Amino acid sequence: MGRGAAPVDVTRRLAAGSRLCRYTAAAAALLAAATAVTAETDPYTHRDLDLADSLEILDLQVNEALDRVAASWDRGENEWAFVTAVYASIGSIHWIDPLERWAINAQEVDKLPTRRREAVFTKIPHFRARLAGITLGRTINVNGVYIGTDKIGHFISQGRKFYGRFRRLGTEERAARRTAAWEGLIWGRMLSGIYSNADLVANYEGYRFFRGLFEGDMVAGKGPMFRWESGRPIRLRSFTWADHVNPFWDEMLNPASYAVGFVPYLQRRLLTLCDDFGRRPGRYRIENFDALNKRYRLLGMHANEELRPAPYLSAHCPAVGTQHPASPGVAVSATAVIAEG
Repeated sequence: MGRGAAPVDVTRRLAAGSRLCRYTAAAAALLAAATAVTAETDPYTHRDLDLADSLEILDLQVNEALDRVAASWDRGENEWAFVTAVYASIGSIHWIDPLERWAINAQEVDKLPTRRREAVFTKIPHFRARLAGITLGRTINVNGVYIGTDKIGHFISQGRKFYGRFRRLGTEERAARRTAAWEGLIWGRMLSGIYSNADLVANYEGYRFFRGLFEGDMVAGKGPMFRWESGRPIRLRSFTWADHVNPFWDEMLNPASYAVGFVPYLQRRLLTLCDDFGRRPGRYRIENFDALNKRYRLLGMHANEELRPAPYLSAHCPAVGTQHPASPGVAVSATAVIAEG
């Protein structure tokens, strides 16, 4: 190596060290904030109750935001800038996006009346909850699907991040792998012991929403939401959550992969739902499971047959299993059997 190469090598090493310090500091900041609280929805308790569908209410919120951004647009034909402006209107860099917070607090958005002391996570000992404390999110009905309000935030903020990764990395598969890695670290398994398959689906659908602002076929059979005309965005169609929300957003129907210590507690809690399952069996199964599973296979979801409600309750609830067989395409896992008592 010539003498002239040494300073360059030192500079590179210093730059790499500086980047490492920044990444470490950023990770430490994220951990410090995230370890204070992790909000998880309870999709099990009061599952037999009916909720008013908030589809039209939430559609209106997004469409009004799109119109506001379009009406004030003066930045020319810059698609990413428009995406960022839409995100800034309904999303946030903070832990809860404005639209998500609005849904949590809005009286016109019906919610399951689950209280903290009766929630499914209540019986999990604190030492099982990894680094983060688990607080209770709210469950709402969107397009006939029971989802946690946190999915709104995933759709908006994480959906935009997925789109950014797609733009940088070039393929949905690479963007999906990066997103799944974050779910396994900061946002999910490392902190709370919960790797949420439904979060990954909401993230991906948010990406499709943002990409579909100016690109067709992000929603099957539909063109882009906007086109450019003399540097201004012209609306072509309305947004609806119905194009994106499906049963794989439901944390019970598409259960998370939980840390091993969680599973027995959740299985025992599932057994308290036998009567509810007997009354409303359709609310505990996915009829189009195989098609949805195929659609989202690239996202890196973790199989969790131990907590799929229809097969588990069919197998373990007296006088229910024969009357309500497990959903097609969902096998009962041998590991789902637990000791009673």
